[in-house]
Amino acid sequence: MEDISRDREVCLSILKEFTQNESLLKHAFAVETCVRAYAEKLNEDVEYWGNVALLHDFDYEKYPTAEEHPFMGEKILRERGFEENFTKAILSHADYSGEPRDTMLKKVLFACDELAGFITAVAYVRPSRTVDEVEVKSVLKKLKDKAFARQVNRNDIQNGAIELNIPLEEHVQFCINAMRKNKTTLGL
Repeated sequence: MEDISRDREVCLSILKEFTQNESLLKHAFAVETCVRAYAEKLNEDVEYWGNVALLHDFDYEKYPTAEEHPFMGEKILRERGFEENFTKAILSHADYSGEPRDTMLKKVLFACDELAGFITAVAYVRPSRTVDEVEVKSVLKKLKDKAFARQVNRNDIQNGAIELNIPLEEHVQFCINAMRKNKTTLGL
């Protein structure tokens, strides 16, 4: 049996089957970008890690409630032949799932999820609407503004860096750099 967890085309087709919302697609690509960069830095399986990130929210548009997401996604992926480590990593990005973040992949996915969305929001308010103008200090300043991108969980951003055992500023800069390298795909 082929290993579909490393086949980006298969994962991309699943993402697009369940997600039509352009913002959700861009979010998936942004998180994938950051997670792939960490996989490369940590000498991990870039394809596998990237695909976990790509699919972490694929079920959200159809199953947006905490009772359904990411549990329906895990069920769908298992039914399609994805192995348990892959689906458990996806579960772990939601604190309420009960899945422990006991691997580096799980920690990186959690750390990049909310932050990638927040960096995107910061880029959208820059004059050029590009990630090229996003600086760490502006991200940190906007994090303090509770009215800005209020749907983004600031605690998850803080806790993500803590779980990675790196300073928040370093984590933010790493993700900005990763997103700059993929800005065309991200529309930033």
